[in-house]
Amino acid sequence: MIFKLVGDGRPYPEHGLSNREWAQIPPRQVRLDSLVTTKAMLDLHSLLAADSTFYGDLFPHVVQWRGELYLEDGLHRALRAALHQRSILHARVLELPS
Repeated sequence: MIFKLVGDGRPYPEHGLSNREWAQIPPRQVRLDSLVTTKAMLDLHSLLAADSTFYGDLFPHVVQWRGELYLEDGLHRALRAALHQRSILHARVLELPS
């Protein structure tokens, strides 16, 4: 199993962080098997594109809420890590109060 759970949607409250605010959160290691996805589908063009990690933040965005880690942005990066047989991903983790 790659992820803890494949979800579809964001169960946590809206946080309203901008890309600039996300960039100020230092990345940390996160195990892939501890993540709950917020997207159930991914376009293979996004996953396999040579420049899929070129645009946007280099690190996936994870929201920690009520003891769970939700992969909000960066599913293609997480899947690429799994395809390279890595079990850990560096991500920015926002901790929301319960």
